Amino acid sequence: MTAPETPTPRTTVEYIRYRIPEDRSAEFLAAYSRAARELAASPHCVDYELARCEEDFGHYILRITWTSTEDHLEGFRASDLFPAFLAEIRPYIGHIDEMRHYKVTSVRGTGSAVPTLYTWAGGAEAFARLTEAFYAKVLQDDLLAPVFAGLAPEHAEHVALWLAEVFGGPPGYSSTQGGHSHMVAKHFGRDITEPQRRRWVNLIQDAADEAGLPTDAEFRSAFLAYVEWGTRLAVHFSGPDAKPPSEQPVPAWGWGAAPPYQG
Repeated sequence: MTAPETPTPRTTVEYIRYRIPEDRSAEFLAAYSRAARELAASPHCVDYELARCEEDFGHYILRITWTSTEDHLEGFRASDLFPAFLAEIRPYIGHIDEMRHYKVTSVRGTGSAVPTLYTWAGGAEAFARLTEAFYAKVLQDDLLAPVFAGLAPEHAEHVALWLAEVFGGPPGYSSTQGGHSHMVAKHFGRDITEPQRRRWVNLIQDAADEAGLPTDAEFRSAFLAYVEWGTRLAVHFSGPDAKPPSEQPVPAWGWGAAPPYQG
Protein backbone atom coordinates (compact mmCIF):
# COMPACT_ATOMS: atom_id res chain seq x y z
CA MET A 1 0.00 0.00 0.00
CA THR A 2 2.57 2.50 -1.06
CA ALA A 3 4.12 4.31 -3.96
CA PRO A 4 7.04 6.59 -4.65
CA GLU A 5 7.19 9.67 -2.45
CA THR A 6 5.05 12.47 -3.72
CA PRO A 7 7.56 15.37 -3.55
CA THR A 8 9.19 15.87 -6.94
CA PRO A 9 12.99 16.09 -6.62
CA ARG A 10 13.27 18.34 -9.69
CA THR A 11 11.55 21.29 -8.02
CA THR A 12 13.49 24.49 -7.51
CA VAL A 13 12.72 27.40 -5.20
CA GLU A 14 13.11 30.96 -6.45
CA TYR A 15 13.58 33.71 -3.87
CA ILE A 16 13.10 37.36 -4.81
CA ARG A 17 13.96 39.88 -2.09
CA TYR A 18 12.44 43.33 -2.39
CA ARG A 19 13.09 46.56 -0.55
CA ILE A 20 9.92 48.63 -1.04
CA PRO A 21 9.44 52.19 0.28
CA GLU A 22 6.71 52.19 2.89
CA ASP A 23 4.60 54.67 0.94
CA ARG A 24 4.49 52.18 -1.97
CA SER A 25 3.73 49.07 0.05
CA ALA A 26 -0.02 49.10 -0.57
CA GLU A 27 0.34 49.39 -4.33
CA PHE A 28 3.11 46.74 -4.29
CA LEU A 29 0.86 44.24 -2.51
CA ALA A 30 -2.04 45.05 -4.81
CA ALA A 31 0.17 44.53 -7.87
CA TYR A 32 1.35 41.14 -6.64
CA SER A 33 -2.20 40.11 -5.81
CA ARG A 34 -3.00 40.65 -9.47
CA ALA A 35 0.26 39.10 -10.73
CA ALA A 36 -0.41 36.02 -8.60
CA ARG A 37 -3.25 35.08 -10.94
CA GLU A 38 -0.67 34.35 -13.64
CA LEU A 39 1.41 32.26 -11.24
CA ALA A 40 -1.64 30.29 -10.16
CA ALA A 41 -2.49 29.57 -13.79
CA SER A 42 0.99 28.34 -14.70
CA PRO A 43 1.54 24.56 -14.90
CA HIS A 44 5.19 25.26 -14.05
CA CYS A 45 4.37 26.87 -10.68
CA VAL A 46 3.93 24.54 -7.68
CA ASP A 47 3.19 27.25 -5.10
CA TYR A 48 4.09 30.79 -4.11
CA GLU A 49 4.12 33.04 -1.05
CA LEU A 50 4.93 36.69 -0.44
CA ALA A 51 6.16 37.46 3.10
CA ARG A 52 6.78 40.84 4.75
CA CYS A 53 9.50 41.43 7.33
CA GLU A 54 8.17 42.09 10.83
CA GLU A 55 11.21 44.09 11.95
CA ASP A 56 11.42 46.23 8.81
CA PHE A 57 8.19 46.61 6.85
CA GLY A 58 10.07 47.65 3.72
CA HIS A 59 11.58 44.18 3.22
CA TYR A 60 9.62 41.51 1.33
CA ILE A 61 10.53 38.01 0.18
CA LEU A 62 8.66 36.29 -2.62
CA ARG A 63 9.08 32.51 -2.65
CA ILE A 64 8.02 30.62 -5.77
CA THR A 65 8.42 26.87 -6.15
CA TRP A 66 8.85 25.90 -9.80
CA THR A 67 8.75 22.40 -11.27
CA SER A 68 12.34 23.10 -12.37
CA THR A 69 14.60 26.06 -13.11
CA GLU A 70 14.28 25.32 -16.81
CA ASP A 71 10.50 25.24 -16.57
CA HIS A 72 10.58 28.69 -15.01
CA LEU A 73 13.06 30.29 -17.43
CA GLU A 74 12.01 28.51 -20.62
CA GLY A 75 8.43 27.58 -19.75
CA PHE A 76 6.74 30.28 -17.73
CA ARG A 77 8.78 33.16 -19.14
CA ALA A 78 8.05 32.01 -22.69
CA SER A 79 4.36 31.46 -22.02
CA ASP A 80 1.37 33.70 -22.72
CA LEU A 81 1.06 34.26 -18.96
CA PHE A 82 4.36 36.03 -18.50
CA PRO A 83 3.61 39.39 -20.21
CA ALA A 84 0.69 40.08 -17.88
CA PHE A 85 2.76 39.01 -14.86
CA LEU A 86 5.66 41.23 -15.89
CA ALA A 87 3.38 44.21 -16.53
CA GLU A 88 2.23 44.09 -12.90
CA ILE A 89 5.66 43.75 -11.29
CA ARG A 90 7.72 45.88 -13.70
CA PRO A 91 7.46 49.03 -11.56
CA TYR A 92 9.20 47.19 -8.70
CA ILE A 93 12.06 45.47 -10.54
CA GLY A 94 14.43 48.25 -9.50
CA HIS A 95 13.68 47.45 -5.86
CA ILE A 96 14.95 43.85 -6.10
CA ASP A 97 17.93 43.04 -3.84
CA GLU A 98 18.22 39.38 -4.86
CA MET A 99 16.65 37.01 -7.37
CA ARG A 100 18.06 33.46 -7.35
CA HIS A 101 17.04 29.83 -7.68
CA TYR A 102 17.71 27.35 -4.87
CA LYS A 103 17.58 23.56 -4.60
CA VAL A 104 16.19 22.10 -1.40
CA THR A 105 18.76 20.01 0.50
CA SER A 106 18.28 16.90 2.60
CA VAL A 107 18.31 19.06 5.74
CA ARG A 108 14.60 19.51 6.29
CA GLY A 109 11.85 18.37 8.59
CA THR A 110 8.93 19.50 10.67
CA GLY A 111 8.69 20.83 14.17
CA SER A 112 6.25 19.75 16.82
CA ALA A 113 3.92 22.75 16.76
CA VAL A 114 1.47 20.54 14.88
CA PRO A 115 1.33 16.94 16.19
CA THR A 116 1.82 14.08 13.77
CA LEU A 117 -1.12 11.90 12.88
CA TYR A 118 0.64 9.15 14.85
CA THR A 119 0.70 11.23 18.02
CA TRP A 120 -2.84 12.49 17.53
CA ALA A 121 -4.11 8.94 17.06
CA GLY A 122 -2.61 7.81 20.35
CA GLY A 123 0.74 6.35 19.36
CA ALA A 124 1.78 2.73 18.94
CA GLU A 125 -0.96 1.38 21.20
CA ALA A 126 -3.67 2.93 19.03
CA PHE A 127 -2.35 1.35 15.84
CA ALA A 128 -1.94 -2.01 17.58
CA ARG A 129 -5.61 -1.86 18.62
CA LEU A 130 -6.56 -0.83 15.10
CA THR A 131 -4.89 -3.74 13.32
CA GLU A 132 -6.05 -6.26 15.94
CA ALA A 133 -9.65 -5.18 15.46
CA PHE A 134 -9.27 -5.00 11.69
CA TYR A 135 -7.82 -8.46 11.11
CA ALA A 136 -10.38 -10.01 13.43
CA LYS A 137 -12.98 -8.64 11.02
CA VAL A 138 -11.05 -9.57 7.87
CA LEU A 139 -10.68 -13.23 8.77
CA GLN A 140 -14.45 -13.55 9.20
CA ASP A 141 -15.34 -11.64 6.04
CA ASP A 142 -16.44 -13.76 3.09
CA LEU A 143 -14.91 -11.40 0.53
CA LEU A 144 -11.54 -10.77 2.18
CA ALA A 145 -10.84 -13.97 4.08
CA PRO A 146 -9.53 -15.77 0.94
CA VAL A 147 -7.05 -12.95 0.31
CA PHE A 148 -5.57 -13.35 3.78
CA ALA A 149 -5.70 -17.13 4.01
CA GLY A 150 -2.70 -18.49 5.88
CA LEU A 151 -2.07 -15.17 7.57
CA ALA A 152 1.08 -15.21 9.70
CA PRO A 153 0.38 -14.64 13.42
CA GLU A 154 2.57 -11.53 13.42
CA HIS A 155 0.94 -9.96 10.35
CA ALA A 156 -1.28 -7.55 12.29
CA GLU A 157 1.72 -6.42 14.34
CA HIS A 158 3.73 -5.72 11.20
CA VAL A 159 0.91 -3.71 9.62
CA ALA A 160 0.61 -1.71 12.85
CA LEU A 161 4.31 -0.85 12.54
CA TRP A 162 3.77 0.15 8.91
CA LEU A 163 0.81 2.41 9.62
CA ALA A 164 2.54 3.95 12.61
CA GLU A 165 5.57 4.85 10.47
CA VAL A 166 3.43 6.17 7.60
CA PHE A 167 1.56 8.48 9.97
CA GLY A 168 4.69 9.97 11.50
CA GLY A 169 5.75 7.46 14.13
CA PRO A 170 9.10 5.70 14.59
CA PRO A 171 10.62 3.79 11.63
CA GLY A 172 9.82 0.42 13.13
CA TYR A 173 8.68 -1.18 9.90
CA SER A 174 11.70 0.01 7.93
CA SER A 175 14.15 -1.15 10.57
CA THR A 176 12.64 -4.60 11.09
CA GLN A 177 10.79 -5.56 7.90
CA GLY A 178 12.64 -3.97 5.00
CA GLY A 179 10.59 -0.85 4.30
CA HIS A 180 8.92 0.14 1.08
CA SER A 181 9.97 -2.70 -1.21
CA HIS A 182 8.99 -5.33 1.35
CA MET A 183 5.46 -3.97 1.67
CA VAL A 184 4.99 -3.66 -2.08
CA ALA A 185 6.19 -7.23 -2.66
CA LYS A 186 3.44 -8.58 -0.41
CA HIS A 187 0.85 -7.54 -2.99
CA PHE A 188 2.37 -9.09 -6.12
CA GLY A 189 0.21 -11.71 -7.78
CA ARG A 190 -2.76 -11.39 -5.42
CA ASP A 191 -5.13 -9.94 -8.06
CA ILE A 192 -7.05 -7.82 -5.58
CA THR A 193 -10.42 -6.76 -6.99
CA GLU A 194 -12.19 -3.43 -6.60
CA PRO A 195 -14.97 -4.97 -4.44
CA GLN A 196 -12.27 -6.41 -2.16
CA ARG A 197 -10.51 -3.06 -1.97
CA ARG A 198 -13.74 -1.29 -1.09
CA ARG A 199 -14.53 -3.85 1.61
CA TRP A 200 -10.99 -3.34 3.04
CA VAL A 201 -11.66 0.40 3.24
CA ASN A 202 -15.01 -0.08 4.96
CA LEU A 203 -13.71 -2.59 7.50
CA ILE A 204 -10.70 -0.53 8.53
CA GLN A 205 -12.98 2.43 9.16
CA ASP A 206 -15.16 0.21 11.35
CA ALA A 207 -12.02 -1.02 13.10
CA ALA A 208 -10.89 2.58 13.69
CA ASP A 209 -14.18 3.23 15.49
CA GLU A 210 -13.85 0.05 17.52
CA ALA A 211 -10.21 0.82 18.42
CA GLY A 212 -11.11 4.30 19.64
CA LEU A 213 -9.12 6.30 17.11
CA PRO A 214 -9.95 10.02 17.06
CA THR A 215 -13.19 10.86 15.29
CA ASP A 216 -12.55 14.53 14.52
CA ALA A 217 -13.07 15.46 10.88
CA GLU A 218 -9.45 16.47 10.27
CA PHE A 219 -7.94 13.21 11.51
CA ARG A 220 -10.48 10.95 9.84
CA SER A 221 -10.21 12.75 6.50
CA ALA A 222 -6.41 12.34 6.54
CA PHE A 223 -6.72 8.73 7.69
CA LEU A 224 -9.24 7.87 4.99
CA ALA A 225 -7.18 9.69 2.35
CA TYR A 226 -4.26 7.38 3.05
CA VAL A 227 -6.48 4.30 3.13
CA GLU A 228 -7.97 5.19 -0.26
CA TRP A 229 -4.56 6.03 -1.73
CA GLY A 230 -2.86 2.96 -0.33
CA THR A 231 -5.54 0.43 -1.24
CA ARG A 232 -5.75 1.67 -4.80
CA LEU A 233 -2.00 1.21 -5.15
CA ALA A 234 -2.32 -2.23 -3.59
CA VAL A 235 -4.75 -3.16 -6.36
CA HIS A 236 -2.30 -1.86 -8.94
CA PHE A 237 0.69 -3.76 -7.55
CA SER A 238 -1.37 -6.95 -7.23
CA GLY A 239 -2.22 -6.99 -10.94
CA PRO A 240 -0.65 -9.21 -13.60
CA ASP A 241 1.32 -6.40 -15.27
CA ALA A 242 2.65 -4.73 -12.11
CA LYS A 243 6.35 -3.98 -11.99
CA PRO A 244 8.29 -3.31 -8.79
CA PRO A 245 8.87 0.40 -8.23
CA SER A 246 12.34 1.76 -7.58
CA GLU A 247 13.46 1.55 -3.97
CA GLN A 248 12.02 4.44 -1.99
CA PRO A 249 11.36 5.24 1.65
CA VAL A 250 8.11 4.54 3.44
CA PRO A 251 5.71 7.37 2.53
CA ALA A 252 5.22 10.05 5.16
CA TRP A 253 1.54 11.00 5.48
CA GLY A 254 0.47 14.27 7.05
CA TRP A 255 -2.61 16.36 7.63
CA GLY A 256 -2.66 17.84 4.13
CA ALA A 257 -3.47 16.29 0.78
CA ALA A 258 -0.84 14.64 -1.38
CA PRO A 259 -0.20 16.18 -4.82
CA PRO A 260 -0.88 14.01 -7.86
CA TYR A 261 1.64 11.25 -8.53
CA GLN A 262 3.26 11.95 -11.91
CA GLY A 263 5.85 9.18 -12.19
